[in-house]
Amino acid sequence: MRVLVTGGGTGGHVYPAISIIRGLQKKLSQVEVLYVGTRRGLEADIVPKEGIPFRTITVTGLERKLSWRAVTTVCKGITGMVQARQLLKQFRPDVVIGTGGYVSGPVVLLAALMGYPTLLHEQNALPGLTNRWLARFVDVICVTFPDSLAYFPEKKGRVTGLPVRPEILRVTRDEGIKKLGLDFRKKTLLALGGSRGARSINRAMLSVVQKYLASEALQIIHVTGRDGYQETMAGLERLGIDVVNSGNITIKPYLYHIEYALAAADLVVARAGAAFLAEMMIKGIPGILIPYPYAAENHQEFNARSLERQGAAVVIPDVELNGQRLLATVENLMADQERLRRMSERCRQLGKPGALEDIVNAVMELAGGKSKRE
Repeated sequence: MRVLVTGGGTGGHVYPAISIIRGLQKKLSQVEVLYVGTRRGLEADIVPKEGIPFRTITVTGLERKLSWRAVTTVCKGITGMVQARQLLKQFRPDVVIGTGGYVSGPVVLLAALMGYPTLLHEQNALPGLTNRWLARFVDVICVTFPDSLAYFPEKKGRVTGLPVRPEILRVTRDEGIKKLGLDFRKKTLLALGGSRGARSINRAMLSVVQKYLASEALQIIHVTGRDGYQETMAGLERLGIDVVNSGNITIKPYLYHIEYALAAADLVVARAGAAFLAEMMIKGIPGILIPYPYAAENHQEFNARSLERQGAAVVIPDVELNGQRLLATVENLMADQERLRRMSERCRQLGKPGALEDIVNAVMELAGGKSKRE
């Protein structure tokens, strides 16, 4: 089977694409893959390192205001369409997969118009502009959040979830607690804001750390991000908090094996990126979610509110976040263990551990029917 995959710009589009490719390679004895991206997107760095054949086209994101830059964007878009058509004619895929980002626009559109079977994967509760625009042309749309179905033609959408790394599924709670040197008798709060960190979360967590420094009920793992570690440690020092010798608080700039922390966690404080939420749901971890306010179209807010409506999370808008608000939320949840249990159960119900298999099966169904050209 020949599979052309496209999607990029950010890791949120690239990593799901790579997961799908790996799933197909594991499932099929013979599969030929071509990944189409741009030279400037994150995919240009990541995909070749994964050993996946990679080609580029010239395309940039759409400008929403009339300007010379908008004219340049249109010209590049036309060039990208020509390049996409050439790649499709040369590679002749059995199926084309788009995971979002502006690069997938011309590739998936041309594939659909040329009669190739097409599939989209949408990671967020609020679908991206490219996927919303492509929806009318493609055959199948796999979504992570049920809310997304409202934006797509009824017969095309299916809820598959978002593929997560195998190690997330594999590591148990006991293994996580043992690996991190935690206390089996205590609940564990995991706070994090991504690899670079989240200043608002780090600052608000100072109050939580101060409160639970010597707690017999709750221990804390706070991953500050590389950019936030020194500021966080300085903030603790100003408050006279010695976390090094407390034995109850672990503060790290980064965790290379986050799967152990996720396995150990009973409650999480985090942003609301789709990939992390997929992991959180699969592990059944209730969340206090603080959506990143500058995400495209505020899509993290939609992700977080989706879980909140389902009873799996509590949402605090970033603009309202402070130490007092976060501490009160943690205390309220810790005081109501039955509510925490229900939230955890709801997370597990929403999680999709079979997401990768479901997406791979959808791809194989499309390819099995061969192209509309035949």
